[in-house]
Amino acid sequence: MKSDSVKKGMQQAPHRSLFNALGMTEEEMERPLIGIVSSYNEIVPGHMNLDKIVDAVKMGVAMAGGTPVMVPAIAVCDGIAMGHIGMKYSLVTRDLIADSTECLAKAHAFDALVMVPNCDKNVPGLLMAAARINIPTVFVSGGPMLAGRVQGHKTSLSSMFEAVGAYTAGNMTEEDVREYEEKACPTCGSCSGMYTANSMNCLTEVLGMGLKGNGTIPAVYSERLKLAKHAGMAVMEMLKKNICPRDIMTEKAFHNALTMDMALGCSTNSMLHLPAIAHDAGVELNLEIANEISAKTPNLCHLAPAGPTYMEDLNEAGGIYAVMNEISKLGLLELDCMTVTGKTVGENIKNCVNKNHDVIRPVEEPYSQTGGIAILKGNLAPDSAVVKRSAVAPEMLKHEGPARVFDCEEDAIEAIKGGKIVAGDVVVIRYEGPKGGPGMREMLNPTSAIAGMGLGSSVALITDGRFSGASRGASIGHACPEAAVGGPIALVEEGDIISIDIDNHRLDVKVSEAEMARRKADWQPRKPQVTTGYLARYAAMAAPASRGAILEI
Repeated sequence: MKSDSVKKGMQQAPHRSLFNALGMTEEEMERPLIGIVSSYNEIVPGHMNLDKIVDAVKMGVAMAGGTPVMVPAIAVCDGIAMGHIGMKYSLVTRDLIADSTECLAKAHAFDALVMVPNCDKNVPGLLMAAARINIPTVFVSGGPMLAGRVQGHKTSLSSMFEAVGAYTAGNMTEEDVREYEEKACPTCGSCSGMYTANSMNCLTEVLGMGLKGNGTIPAVYSERLKLAKHAGMAVMEMLKKNICPRDIMTEKAFHNALTMDMALGCSTNSMLHLPAIAHDAGVELNLEIANEISAKTPNLCHLAPAGPTYMEDLNEAGGIYAVMNEISKLGLLELDCMTVTGKTVGENIKNCVNKNHDVIRPVEEPYSQTGGIAILKGNLAPDSAVVKRSAVAPEMLKHEGPARVFDCEEDAIEAIKGGKIVAGDVVVIRYEGPKGGPGMREMLNPTSAIAGMGLGSSVALITDGRFSGASRGASIGHACPEAAVGGPIALVEEGDIISIDIDNHRLDVKVSEAEMARRKADWQPRKPQVTTGYLARYAAMAAPASRGAILEI
């Protein structure tokens, strides 16, 4: 066992004295040492229940003959961080989480790990760490929030943000907004739609790193505690069989994840996180293949914000395994991939039936024949840009309009809420990329304002930043190269005509090559917005969004 290096032999007597200081018995020291990486805190609603999950995991580990030891990981609530400087500190925590967890696990010679994440950057950060450390590891998340109920209808955080836009447009009263405020987020858990947290928890299940139900069992269900106990037991079986993350997170597993991403209609942030996780697993995941996979993968789910169903509905319909089983009918999944159950994907999903065709469409009757996410290219984004196609109104799949250009999110929000954006416009928000932000902020406030003011089917938004999974509409992010390095988005001028053709994967500005070359020659780099602290270090080291915005060594 790896932990023998801190527990066995005369040279380890000082180490054992410190285990004694922890109150650890000789019997506990004889057992495998299992690190339980807890993301519990009291500021993130998706994490406030993780102490209960951790306790259940520890029980499962102990029942199966291990010695569980809890260690911490940080987490940021994207909703609370939204729309101010706090959002610059969201994406960047992914790498802090991965780095600190790697340090904890290696320094203390754990034999295996159980990761207990829930929200946006916490899940991919811990998956990155698992790939690096490569000892037996199981994931069990805190689970999704139940949907809110307002005036007899289910609702969620995205409705809350859009309510503010509706109030600004005069379509809601202050009392209406207050009702949403009090009812939209009724329980602990990751926000109830197919936003980034739930997308990544579901894709963890698809990758094979979480047990059945990891992505969909609601946070408040007792079934979630049973799942956590089974996760503790499962990691002990993995330790016996020496099944490690890199045995599971193979190139085939990432292809499965991209396929299911398209079928589920996941957050565009998955296009940042999957390449980053793959990188740490030693797999080169080129987003060029995303459109190839999308072209043959039907979109079967329209969970909020794309439609009226929520994570609790997906859970009752059979969960992720039911969607995988549906997609497998088309021969689109690699069924021989190993998983944390010790069984293959094919063995896991066998007989997992679709129990509600209104939540999970049969492959014969999909929402669309192509997947939920599209990668766009063109002279405005020569490397790539990303859009959640399944959340775009049909009339906006192809659109041309004048550019309304803003060099930061705040200026764009002021113009939108000030009534200066009209039907047909294409809002361009730049210098918000990994280096330019720095930190690549989510743009939920402007997209929600556009939707709330009734412009969601007539106004597009393009940015080198990114979007919350709660964003909907023609919201095109991750434009690469970003403005901070002189990408074409930095050269767009007010009134330029921008052409969007999502079905044909195009994003162009109707300006001649000669004129763009002239503008490029005149362009000057923008003064860095942050020059000290972690954000400055991140800006100096961040790779392009097309490569997952990983830190380059």
